[in-house]
Amino acid sequence: MSKYLLSFLLFAIAIAGRSSAQLSLDPTLIDTLAKHVPGSGFPLVKSKIGTLEFSPYVSLRYLNQMATDDNYVDDFGRPKSVDLRNDFQMHKIMLYFRGWLFDPKLRWVVNGWCSNANMGQTSQTFFIGSLQYDINKWFGVGAGTQGIPGVRSIYYNWPNWLRVDCRPIAEEFFRPSYTFGIWIQGELAPGLNYKSMLANNLSGLGIDAGQLDGGFDTWGSSVWWTTNEFGKLGPYGDFEHHRKPATILGAGFTRSNETRQSQPGTEDPENTQIRISDGTGIFAHDAFADSSQITAAKYEMLSVNGGIKFRGFSLDAEYYTRWINKIEYEGNAPPSSLFDNGFSMQASGMIIKRTLQLYAIGSYINGEYGYPYDIIIGANWYVLKNRILRFNGEVIFPHESPVGYLAYPTVVGSNGTVLMLNLELNF
Repeated sequence: MSKYLLSFLLFAIAIAGRSSAQLSLDPTLIDTLAKHVPGSGFPLVKSKIGTLEFSPYVSLRYLNQMATDDNYVDDFGRPKSVDLRNDFQMHKIMLYFRGWLFDPKLRWVVNGWCSNANMGQTSQTFFIGSLQYDINKWFGVGAGTQGIPGVRSIYYNWPNWLRVDCRPIAEEFFRPSYTFGIWIQGELAPGLNYKSMLANNLSGLGIDAGQLDGGFDTWGSSVWWTTNEFGKLGPYGDFEHHRKPATILGAGFTRSNETRQSQPGTEDPENTQIRISDGTGIFAHDAFADSSQITAAKYEMLSVNGGIKFRGFSLDAEYYTRWINKIEYEGNAPPSSLFDNGFSMQASGMIIKRTLQLYAIGSYINGEYGYPYDIIIGANWYVLKNRILRFNGEVIFPHESPVGYLAYPTVVGSNGTVLMLNLELNF
């Protein structure tokens, strides 16, 4: 563990030493980039009947899991092996095409999504999209593939997180995922936003239409209130250096009737599985006992979050509760219901304004089948003094992680130390 801490400290020192040195760019170009809104991309077409913008997102990742245990024992005493990674990957490529058509209130998005770490998986590359019509600022309606409202990171503040494209294990464990649905959203009053979505199932990634059940019984809603220009979508960290305390307070609820055939594979990118706190998927064969198979269950999750930003520093927290009930099964009887709760906390500080940020994150799951947690220490170097390009590094200390897949820095059962380095471009 000490060598990873030393590597991380050397990395942070190197960032601090380079913090005042910018890329050799023309001063005029640097001024232009300073005014560019990350994620807004390039304007390609602008006409009376519509617009077309193109925005690329790219992240490269080095991941080293070799200082974690290569095996673990689940809460039922069953030994499991863990395949450890030490590799470089073009972690994610996302190509956004967006604009409006016929009426500026009718917005469209088409997104090509590729996860290099999932090469060989059927869902390595795919396209998603959406249409939305904003009648006014209080009410808009949309349809397409989006995240089901339920936790703060699905307010669509990504990639403006402290970490590069990954959540704390507690949030990953409890959250809903991304699927096709219809939604309404708007701003009820200054700073008071809402979104509610009716969807096919809890996670549409790696699922075809023939695997869906016949009912629309998946929905999620979130409401959140911000003050002093915190950021409408609730981004993490105080990169903007608020001169007055800015706050956020929000809550979300998600429910879904899930069946075994509607569960995505364990290695699908951004996959959400319903698991118990030792990492066992509830729809796995013999999950709770020999000759036992859960075929259907009801998922309900409630979250509450809050945060504050002030003069480059930020503090955020979120609490989660989850109920699994109405369990249907074949063979030996599993538990009649399951209940887990947990929390995550994130703190950060801009040590060098608009350049160097340090952060610490922790999360914990109070589960019926274990008490996993993680602690993360990381740093961000904003190369151009904006959010367009950043170099990120962190040391992760997972304890019996109940979540994991190829696009996530830990695997199920991770216990030890993980080192991760990222280079992210969001134009």
